[in-house]
Order: sequence, then structure tokens, then C-alpha cells
Amino acid sequence: IHRGRPRAAMAPPPPPEGREPPPLQYSLLLQYLVGERRQPRAWDPAALGGIPSPPKSEEQKMVERVMESCAFKTALACVGGFVLGGAFGVFTAGIDTNVGFDPKDPYRTPTAKEVLKDMGQRGVSYAKNFAIVGAMFSCTECLVETYRGKSDWKNSVISGCITGGAIGFRAGLKAGVIGCGGFAAFSAAIDYYLR
Repeated sequence: IHRGRPRAAMAPPPPPEGREPPPLQYSLLLQYLVGERRQPRAWDPAALGGIPSPPKSEEQKMVERVMESCAFKTALACVGGFVLGGAFGVFTAGIDTNVGFDPKDPYRTPTAKEVLKDMGQRGVSYAKNFAIVGAMFSCTECLVETYRGKSDWKNSVISGCITGGAIGFRAGLKAGVIGCGGFAAFSAAIDYYLR
């Protein structure tokens, strides 16, 4: 209960002579606040108290252009494929029970030097194959993305088909078609899993 003198209610000012105030349209107001006519805000970290970043120098821009180029991506994929393939080759050679054995003399126990030599040969062979496939896939994906102007799952499927088809085409047309389909499906699955 309010004690004392009651407060005077604040009345809106009277409209000018001959004019009625426009009615307040809440639906129009809501369109500007949360509807179709709402203006997006430009996100500025400096306005929120963030650390402003200085403008990039020409050297930084040049490094960014080099790192986003197809040649750099291809070289990076080639080196990564070589390392991954070498590790995979050495691993599979390590668990293979026939490494180092001579087919002419199956009862002779191989020496450690022969086993390591076979492991190294298999590692180098896998490394070369992985490097070639990685470079081909990365190069075609970059070129397809540049041509299409979009970065989505279709780029990896198209480049997977081109890479698989090119690898399989050496064994014939049927192998090329199977390689295209298989590599495209594998690329789509990997892209779906990573995204």
C-alpha cells in the first residue's frame, strides 16, 4: 500500500491541433527487431573490447597466397603421403611373417639385415604410391575447387573419381570405371566423416 500523496500519472502530450497520432503497430516493430527487416550487425572485435589486429604486410599476404596455391597444397599432400605410406609399409612389413624369407630356401632363417632390408623396400614402395595418389588427389581437388568457385563435398567426389579413374585406367577401361566409382565413394565417405 502506497502511503502519502498519490503520484500523478504521466499522460502523453496532446496531439497537435487537427492531427491524430499514428497508431503504434507492434507487428511492424517486430519486423525490424526480429523479422525480415532486421539489419545484421557487423561483428567488430575491437568494439567488444578485443585486441585489434594490425593490417597485414605485403610479406604476410604473399605467404598466405603461396600457402593457398594449388602447388603448395599438392607438395604438402605429396610429402604427407610419402611419410604416411612409408610408415604404413614398414608397419605391414613388421607384421608379415614372410618378410626376409627366401622362396628358394624356405627353411633358412633370415638375418636381421635381410628383414630390415625387406621392410625398407616395402616402406619405400608404399611411400612412393601414397605420395603419387596424395599429390594427384590434392591437385585435382584444388583445380576443381578453383574452377567451381565453391568448397563443398562435390569437389572431393569429383577429384576422387578423376584420381581413381586415372590410376585404374592403366589396367583398362573397366578398371578405370571401377577405380573412379570406388575412389569417389571413399572420398565422399571421408569428407562426410571429417565435416
